[in-house]
Amino acid sequence: MTLTNCVALSLILCAIGIFGMLTRRNLLGILLSVEIILNGANINFAAFAHFRAADPVAGAVFPIFVMAVSACEIAVALAIIISMYRRKKRLDVYRMEELHG
Repeated sequence: MTLTNCVALSLILCAIGIFGMLTRRNLLGILLSVEIILNGANINFAAFAHFRAADPVAGAVFPIFVMAVSACEIAVALAIIISMYRRKKRLDVYRMEELHG
């Protein structure tokens, strides 16, 4: 495993996530695509920390921080999605015109 392989994998995951965000109509699918993008960023952080950093432990802090922020983001986003589903009975992004009311 080299740095180039890790960066290529990270790029592929980010591309899949961006494609998923642009093509999905369901809010849960969009949320999963955002998580794929964050996982690609985590691989990138960990790869550069492993291959280029003087202290690899210091570079491992970034993926842990991203995972913590991601867990908080998922909790808030799922609460919003559940609330929207209970109110509107659908999760189609294009059919939702307003968030209030």
